[in-house]
Amino acid sequence: MIKRSILSVLLIAFTFVVNAEIISIQTESTSLVYTVKNKKVYQLHYGKKMNSEKGLDQMPVCLDEVYPSFGNGKSNEVALIAKHDDGTMATDLYYVSHELVKEDNKTTTTIHLKDEKKPFFVDIHIVAYFREDVIEQWVSIHHNEKSAVRLDQYASSVIGSKAPDYYLSHFYGSWAKEMNVLEEPLVNGVKCIESQRGVRATEFENPSFILSLNQKASEDFGEVIMGALAWTGNFKLSFQVNDQGNCQIYSGINPFVSNYNLASGKELVTPRMILTFSDSGKNTASINLHRWARKYNLRNGNQARPVVMNSWEGAYFNFNDQKIKSMMDGAAEMGVELFVLDDGWFGNKYPRNNDKMGLGDWQINEKKLPKGLGDLIDYAEKLGMKFGIWVEPEMVNPDSELAKKHPEWILQRGNDREFLLERNQYLLDLSNPKVQDFVFGIVDNLLTQNPRIAYIKWDCNSYLQNFGSVYLNKTDQSHLWVDYTKGLESVLQKLTQKYPKIAFQACASGGGRVDYGVLKYSDEFWASDDTDPYQRLFIQWGTNYIYPAIGTAAHVTKSPNDQTKRATPLKFRFDIALGGRLGLELLPSDLKSDEVSFIKSGIKLYKEIRSVIQQGDLYRLQSPYDRDGYAAINYVTQAKDSAVLMVYSLEWHRKFDKSLVRMKGLNEKYTYKVTEVNKQTGKTSISQDGQLISGAALMNIGLSVNIKQPLSSSVFVIEKCSE
Repeated sequence: MIKRSILSVLLIAFTFVVNAEIISIQTESTSLVYTVKNKKVYQLHYGKKMNSEKGLDQMPVCLDEVYPSFGNGKSNEVALIAKHDDGTMATDLYYVSHELVKEDNKTTTTIHLKDEKKPFFVDIHIVAYFREDVIEQWVSIHHNEKSAVRLDQYASSVIGSKAPDYYLSHFYGSWAKEMNVLEEPLVNGVKCIESQRGVRATEFENPSFILSLNQKASEDFGEVIMGALAWTGNFKLSFQVNDQGNCQIYSGINPFVSNYNLASGKELVTPRMILTFSDSGKNTASINLHRWARKYNLRNGNQARPVVMNSWEGAYFNFNDQKIKSMMDGAAEMGVELFVLDDGWFGNKYPRNNDKMGLGDWQINEKKLPKGLGDLIDYAEKLGMKFGIWVEPEMVNPDSELAKKHPEWILQRGNDREFLLERNQYLLDLSNPKVQDFVFGIVDNLLTQNPRIAYIKWDCNSYLQNFGSVYLNKTDQSHLWVDYTKGLESVLQKLTQKYPKIAFQACASGGGRVDYGVLKYSDEFWASDDTDPYQRLFIQWGTNYIYPAIGTAAHVTKSPNDQTKRATPLKFRFDIALGGRLGLELLPSDLKSDEVSFIKSGIKLYKEIRSVIQQGDLYRLQSPYDRDGYAAINYVTQAKDSAVLMVYSLEWHRKFDKSLVRMKGLNEKYTYKVTEVNKQTGKTSISQDGQLISGAALMNIGLSVNIKQPLSSSVFVIEKCSE
């Protein structure tokens, strides 16, 4: 008996090794490695690049399956829960095959899995972007069972790590206070970041994270995994830490009220999870994502963004064609390149003079704009500007011709339950193909009739609260969260394919749609309705951990600010807005002549340096969350020949205090000329203004910036010199 037992163990061990196979996914600096053992696929490693795979097939498995499923004896969180056509809920996924396809900078790996007993299939798709050190992962699910399979959970990605300690940074907030940064230790158990609002899903929590391994990572030191889910609907990120020191990260569509009945022969494709790893701190991970986004996930990501004036905070609903033309005159004088007419331009029977009526009736308001949009477009172009316009096509007011004509197109709770209002409006049912066609038609007709419109601001000011669809059958009502988002994506995809030269902005009560799902179809996003520069510093700080500066619309507005009533100097407002896509949102006629002159010179400066800000690498130097009352960032071209440094004072400082700023990203061997710019007076805040300084000195010794008052700032241009 003893000899037979030993022989059995040896045979099992031999089979375990013989069946081992390695699936290795590589970028320039990282590796994601799986092993196939006993026909199961397990993750071995995600992190620093493994330049040799020798012996990997002998390594013990300590992380979970590539796509763990419910009902196979596992006690951890699972990626998949399925109820099969015979009512059973066990799924056991086994390896079938895998293949790799290489093209230039990308390698696509597909791992095919199949249930042990059922014709039920899961394909794991992984795209590795070599130079950016970024991977995308998603799954597609299909089956050939006799009847529909109910999917109760269907994650996009499962990534594991093993470390003694974990620290999670995530981003939270609310309207006008988005993307605050919180870092906290992860302990045994499950930590979830999620949204259950259906649309405008990123306003409170963002579907992104930074996980520091072993210890708290700084901007420049430590191992981190940074991730973002490309989905603009309900999402869920789960982090499970067990007593063995393993952390499993599950990401995907939130399963909350989202059971999905998958018909035989049909396929469900989950959203992409975007991941990067850095062993040199958080800033490198951010640069990886930003470079990847500009090239692969942000429309026209390598094209310069124009300086914009938006009419909203300057006019709100109270305007006519003459007031808009007056705003255009002021905008053109200051050097603005694109004028955007915001809310209030449409509706006749139910004129859009406030937010209580008119949504859904997208005809030109004849009283406000008797000569139509063409007259305004002509006027803008005569002044040397392009013209853009605001729309909110997913929404409808009860007081509108559309609501009276097509009540069945409106999301509703059913059984004659009261309609719930938010901002006096309802959502249209984008799970319905007829509604998708209508929403597409709104923008398509607008652009067909006015082909010189260059920019669409797409807004969304309500979340999904009337849960129920007249279009979906009674057994598929739980598809609504998913089908709405997929319907929206379908509309945006069609529009952006038809109009490749027209810029689209993603806006949703401010930062409610800051995610890589909607940004696939957007040139930029509106990070927040809060335009107070003090608050915006924190909002943009958090946002730009994950999303690039080129997509971050940042506007100079009036003082005191409309949202916070805080009074701020014009220079501080301008210097904060310089950090993204610069814009204005004020009434030019309210400005004094010296303010006009300052803005004019500031816009001229921005045009000279925007390639550095929009295409350069962003380095975080001093955090506004730190206690010293300073903040600083710099942008550097990838050639390291130009840089822009921005330094902000948030508090009072003593007369001998100075902000010692050590720059990052320069070439130590280069010599640079340092010039302070955007000055409101003749005074400079550094003694080295106009001097030649080595990159080594700028990075290792730094500049002492003499700004002491709250809400004061300095901006510097650093240019490589030939000696």
